Amino acid sequence: MPRPPSQSPQFSSVSDVGKRLASAGYLPDAQIATTVFLADRLGKPLLVEGPAGTGKTELAKALAAATGSDLIRLQCYEGLDEARALYEWNYKKQLLRIQAAQGTDGADWGTVHDDIFGEEFLLSRPLLTAIRRTEPTVLLIDETDKADVEVEGLLLEVLSDFQVTIPELGTVTAARRPMVVLTSNATRELSEALKRRCLYLALDYPSAEREREIVLSRVPDLAPGLAEQLVRTVRALRALELKKSPSISETLDWAQTLLELGLDTLDDEAVRSTLGVVLKHASDQDRAAAELRLN
Repeated sequence: MPRPPSQSPQFSSVSDVGKRLASAGYLPDAQIATTVFLADRLGKPLLVEGPAGTGKTELAKALAAATGSDLIRLQCYEGLDEARALYEWNYKKQLLRIQAAQGTDGADWGTVHDDIFGEEFLLSRPLLTAIRRTEPTVLLIDETDKADVEVEGLLLEVLSDFQVTIPELGTVTAARRPMVVLTSNATRELSEALKRRCLYLALDYPSAEREREIVLSRVPDLAPGLAEQLVRTVRALRALELKKSPSISETLDWAQTLLELGLDTLDDEAVRSTLGVVLKHASDQDRAAAELRLN
């Protein structure tokens, strides 16, 4: 079995990971920085699993920014197939080429066949695009658990050897291995074979202190006392049985909202009037109003 192509490390140390991710707007804790460093040094894909809204996708975006890489994203969903993940042929363009050849004297099928299955007619999807790139690349396979189990077989081939086989063109092997981040909301168990090829990072909502740091770093004009109130309220909301708990990005949206409104305290009136920024279901808003006793 061919070895995956080599790749120069992107980070010099765990502290380098922390500093460069922070400069990209992502504040990692020690576990995140260490796992990212090891994934980079070992050349392993990084599987990041946790509830929706804990910053899994943002980590991949920050990695791309911190390393000067382009981000290529494969958004997984039920029904995703090889054509949408890897490649497909431009059938309309192929048909036009065949029709044009039929009106040309002396055109033989062998020549036409070789022509329509050439690069000009190939539609490259995220996995193939990432493999073929020679520039620094972060490949984000987002919400992997939403894809059908069959898609994991395709991912295994890609993540094992960083190569894919196109019957009409042959085997395409990566000239430069991308940095790969897979995310999962843990709605289903991923296969052990896929997990074996990855380093694993479990992400949960941050501690109050860390979320406050995130808020103040991303919305620096917000008063520290208001940031404290905001984080405390968000954590109270997450403790409720909601359809969708507030994500970190929604915490930041709420912080920016309070700043734009010129509010200096998060009292009941402020919470009630801005709750739609963080809770997007009417039943969640009703429950929050009842539990937080908003009048």
